[in-house]
Amino acid sequence: MNNNKKDFIAGMLTAFIMSLVVVAIVLCIKVARETGDTKAESMRRRSETSLSGEEEEGEEPEEKERVDESSIVRDKDVQKKIEYIEKLIHKNYIDDIDKDAIAEGVYDGLMESIDDPYAAYYSPEEWISMQQSNQGIYYGIGAYLQKDTELLYPRITGVIAGTPAEEAGLKEGDIIEKVAEEDVYDLDLTDVVTKIKGEEGTYVHLTIVRGEAGSREVKEFDVVRRKVETPTVSWEMKENDIAYIQISEFDAVTVDQFAEALAEAKGKRMKGLILDLRSNPGGSLAAVVDIARMLLPQGRIVYTEDKYGKQNNYNCDGTHEIDVPMAVLVNGYSASASEILAGAIKDYKKGTLIGTTTFGKGIVQQIFTLEDGSAVKLTVSHYYTPNGNDIHKVGIEPDIKLEYDSEAYEKDKTDNQLEEAIKLLTQ
Repeated sequence: MNNNKKDFIAGMLTAFIMSLVVVAIVLCIKVARETGDTKAESMRRRSETSLSGEEEEGEEPEEKERVDESSIVRDKDVQKKIEYIEKLIHKNYIDDIDKDAIAEGVYDGLMESIDDPYAAYYSPEEWISMQQSNQGIYYGIGAYLQKDTELLYPRITGVIAGTPAEEAGLKEGDIIEKVAEEDVYDLDLTDVVTKIKGEEGTYVHLTIVRGEAGSREVKEFDVVRRKVETPTVSWEMKENDIAYIQISEFDAVTVDQFAEALAEAKGKRMKGLILDLRSNPGGSLAAVVDIARMLLPQGRIVYTEDKYGKQNNYNCDGTHEIDVPMAVLVNGYSASASEILAGAIKDYKKGTLIGTTTFGKGIVQQIFTLEDGSAVKLTVSHYYTPNGNDIHKVGIEPDIKLEYDSEAYEKDKTDNQLEEAIKLLTQ
């Protein structure tokens, strides 16, 4: 069944699907775990600009357990209406209809009917693919994606060195308008990444919009798909014994990679630390908390709060608090988990933030896996910095505001923000 038919069905049903009861009738929720993102954002949670974690669902207020008889009546009416519309489609629609496609349209329509830009339904195949990507190895092009909240197209927020994306000439900031000639306007980021991924050695055709408003140009790229192993942490020792550690995203593998880099830097007697979180779209809550515990003093790292007021705290015992001056590089693509780390460092005054205001994603998504192997993603809570700041749609202001000089970098590889951090720590 083609996408137009699916969109037609989903569109007819979306207005009628306002309750999760419909899904509960079809499938039973079996397991719940928190995920994001951000990070594949590359079938990444990068996704997804999403934040993932290990929070367990807590007790809910009694109010939720009360039965609203009027809602039961409405739910029955909704179910009957859906069944009636389905019969109308089968009887009158000019083409044959796939029942599975209708069901998928119902689930997709349900997710689209709520005011949650990160809500999504994943078929069993999509959910398996997403889980595989979270391991840090996948077959794709090697680009990090994030949905542009204004244009509603995916934007490339980073390109992994030595990957097909870099070799083809894709750049940070590029907007992906079409994948294989299919317009991806307002498409769920996971669906876009699924379309980009594929068999090793095959090509994906991308239509890219490059440049700022008023001077944008459209470019076409054919990018080969290859096995991509995501390096989430890189480091080197800069001048004056200043260690530079870059974290591109927060995956399960990131914790060990960061711990190894930090240990090597300490072994070389670093006198300062630059933490680069620029264009880091986030990822695992568990990962960023573990990394924060290697840097921060005793106290709260972050806390989340759901709509019932239930809070979950993530704390640090302070036994590994860093004892050298620190600078943190951030930009408008630093989101979610990276904002948790940057926000905590700023609140504890453990380092100086340099760059531009961060993205402003202060919410947490949770994955609910269903009995048939499919899954549903929903935004379930807000998170707050140690000082109680809600950075959602606001972002974190750097201590030193400094725009990135892309022309200087193109000319002689000069990174003005990095140079400012080195200068600060040297002084």
